[in-house]
Amino acid sequence: MPRHAWSIAIIAVITAAPLAAQESGPQGDTWESIAKLPDFGGLWEITFGGGPRGAGEPPAFTPEYAAKLEAYQAAVQRGEIEDGPAANCVPNGMPSIMTQPYPIEILFTPGKVTILIEAYSQWRQIFTDGREHPEDPDLTFNGHSIGHWEGDTLVVDTVGFTTDTSLGNQGQRHSDKMRIVERFRLAAPDRLEVQTTVHDAEALTKPWTRTAAYGRHRDWTLAEYVCQQNNRNFTTDDGKAGIDLSFEE
Repeated sequence: MPRHAWSIAIIAVITAAPLAAQESGPQGDTWESIAKLPDFGGLWEITFGGGPRGAGEPPAFTPEYAAKLEAYQAAVQRGEIEDGPAANCVPNGMPSIMTQPYPIEILFTPGKVTILIEAYSQWRQIFTDGREHPEDPDLTFNGHSIGHWEGDTLVVDTVGFTTDTSLGNQGQRHSDKMRIVERFRLAAPDRLEVQTTVHDAEALTKPWTRTAAYGRHRDWTLAEYVCQQNNRNFTTDDGKAGIDLSFEE
């Protein structure tokens, strides 16, 4: 190969490497790369006005899961179900835990983004160190999350959900195959938007997408949330929910 051809080839390799690094962008695996990421660390509260809403359109269920929802709602109407999981201090789980009317705090550390959720004292770990999901993950309320950056957007993929949770407040069920993809994007210095898409071929006829908007509160801190401390309900001998009135004079 002529000398000038070798020179051109070497220059091409040298110039291509920074371009590839620029396209992939920092992934938050070091403190130095975290400093180059969009600054949406800190404390946020969901907002229901002036932009994308938290609730979105209701999901469309397959016949099997539509029947489950109908049976649940009929049992509620008959008085057979008087309390939902929240009455027993059971957390909402994903995706509902992200749209509670309580603040969340986002923390960046090398290889991981942590979301602290005031409601029910929950937390989420989003691993950005390149790991994959476990082959057989434990089924939990908030699932197992891995993330990567696409430009200025944090893309989070979560699997491994317990079926003890619902997709809303009406008893909408999902299967253990549910997968949730979130896209976190800083729309303005004090406005965070999170697009959430729920995939569940067993329970949903099509993916369900909603977008929630959060406002930043730079001077807030998270408060303690101890659900059981305010839980005055008890169960009577016949299995009905009772009310403890002993605190009244």
